Amino acid sequence: MSFIVRQVTVNDAEDITKVLNPIVEEGLYTVLDTTFTTEEEEGFIRNFPEKGVFTVAEHEVNGKIAGFQAVEPFADYTRVFDHVGIIGTFVDANFRRQGIAKRLFAATFETAKAKGYEKLFAYVRSDNDRALATYLNQGFEVIGTAKKHAKVRGKYVDEILIEKFL
Repeated sequence: MSFIVRQVTVNDAEDITKVLNPIVEEGLYTVLDTTFTTEEEEGFIRNFPEKGVFTVAEHEVNGKIAGFQAVEPFADYTRVFDHVGIIGTFVDANFRRQGIAKRLFAATFETAKAKGYEKLFAYVRSDNDRALATYLNQGFEVIGTAKKHAKVRGKYVDEILIEKFL
């Protein structure tokens, strides 16, 4: 299958919720615990930080979004972290293991560098081996573990801290 990787538009909001909400509902691969309406996602996209990077993989034939990746500034209360972004990656279950994430990373890294990011940082659930492997394959390194960092559905989950220098 062929995909176009591009920056998000507000018109992608509904498709993004169709990727994200099933992952949230499943409760296995993210610490997000609340689904989003199309209107909420539209607002998120409209208010996305100017320095942020929000990349989508769009199916070339049917125009549906198969996955997305977002980089947001690490902190807005100080300028000392302006070179650091927090990255998150989500791929629809029907399109996993088809190179979507790899394409998203390539486009995101390029755009992030152009926007002044020097390092990307992420938290990955310790029980999400597939996501951790994906990030490690893209050059991220494990830098630590935050023990009992999240409490998902009443169960503590450690998070693996990872980073990549661009």
